[in-house]
Amino acid sequence: MQLAIKASGEGAKALSFLLAKNPQNLYDRTEKGYRVRLTYTVFTATEVEVILFVTLDPVELVKNSPDAFKITQYINDREFVVSSLFCSYVRSALGTALNGRTLEEYLPWVNHAFKLNLCFGPLASDMPDSVVRRLFEPLAYDVNIEYGQTNYQFKLKDKSSARFLNLQGEVTLQNALKHLYVLIPALDNYKHYFMDEREIEKLQRYGEGWLVEHPLNQMIIKRSLRFRELIDKVPPELKGKTSEYFNSDTIYEALSKGSKESVESLQEQEPQLREEHNLDKSWKPEEPQINDAKPVITLNEQRYQAIVKIIERLPSKETIVDFGAGEGKLSVRLGNIPQVQEILAVEPTEKLLLRAIKRFAQASLQDGYVSPTPLWGSFYYYDERMRNKDVMILGEVIEHIDEHRLPRVMETIFGSYQPKTLIMTTPNVEYNRIYEMQEEVRHKDHRFEWTRAEFAQWSNSWASQYSYQVEIDGIGLEVEGVGHPTQIAIFSRQVGLEK
Repeated sequence: MQLAIKASGEGAKALSFLLAKNPQNLYDRTEKGYRVRLTYTVFTATEVEVILFVTLDPVELVKNSPDAFKITQYINDREFVVSSLFCSYVRSALGTALNGRTLEEYLPWVNHAFKLNLCFGPLASDMPDSVVRRLFEPLAYDVNIEYGQTNYQFKLKDKSSARFLNLQGEVTLQNALKHLYVLIPALDNYKHYFMDEREIEKLQRYGEGWLVEHPLNQMIIKRSLRFRELIDKVPPELKGKTSEYFNSDTIYEALSKGSKESVESLQEQEPQLREEHNLDKSWKPEEPQINDAKPVITLNEQRYQAIVKIIERLPSKETIVDFGAGEGKLSVRLGNIPQVQEILAVEPTEKLLLRAIKRFAQASLQDGYVSPTPLWGSFYYYDERMRNKDVMILGEVIEHIDEHRLPRVMETIFGSYQPKTLIMTTPNVEYNRIYEMQEEVRHKDHRFEWTRAEFAQWSNSWASQYSYQVEIDGIGLEVEGVGHPTQIAIFSRQVGLEK
């Protein structure tokens, strides 16, 4: 982890007084679990550059972790990326400048706006570059984002979120550090310590003078505090103008997609937010005509509705398996379909399965409702309970599997489980250009996304191999020459013809 601070112009040497670090000495501190070093690489009358390095002890990092029983404690990026860990470790080196405390003779420099260049990283964030820029640009920074160069021969590295941020602006050193101390943890959305109301105090202290007026105020607060219990305690004077955002992620989603469809959805759902967040005209599409417009239905909702309608028309639908059920948003709807008697909601992620269980418990209060049965499971492990069901659903699932593993997975699905009907949906990669995406795929965990021809080729191959008929269609707004945003295949088993 590293942070470089460079000041240029008249008075640049004052940076060392504000940092309270002698340019002739190497600052080197070792604490339990980490080491912090600070050194000046340039020190002239008009240019000063200081670099901080943090090195972690990977063994100390995982000791006494609440996740110590999980193997994934050893498979993470905490040792390398700039995060709340980094902010904690460099506080001793930067505390004087961050708090604006210096010798009386240098106090005028605390409020001096330097021409600063801040470079830090590597940063691992789920935010796309467009959102990262919108965090820093309102603070008068020019933002440059750099990705590392690698020699790997496989595509997995192409999807890496790791990057370095370079910020240039005319700002006081104290304010620059305040910006970083708030926005770095918000970018990472992970904090390594127990969070309580002191986190709100940190936002008030470091966000003073800029956070309330920030266009993405609510998103920053939500990602900084993470928990509803803390978010609800944020005082109104810190929330800015759009406190209703606390109940949705529409702004973040719209900014992430950067598409006309997502902005129109934002406008329909919360018309006042566009003006309050002052989204600049370079990003806004042309204003849609909404006088007689129908309420916008998200693509996710359209997928759920399409799948439910397909199942409702099937002659056999008593038993259903929802593979990759996630939080149970689709599974919970299946319990209201007439004739359905059993729903198995299969999900490999414990956190999502727990959320699904809560959702099922609430829905089961309805009279006549068939509550889904949550199951921990994976494609890679055969489970006798899923054999010979009437319907199996793979909704936005196959793209999360490495392509070379698909034949083995489909052997389990078609050859062993043999559902009467299999419903499969997956993104149409040709549609991504409609979203004006910078990324190659729609989600960082997608191992591939297929064109319509590729999806048809795979689907017809599976149908032929396992004695199924297949019908291919699309979901969502169709665009000529591109197709639908979501592809869907409905496989029907040919009884008596199984191989």
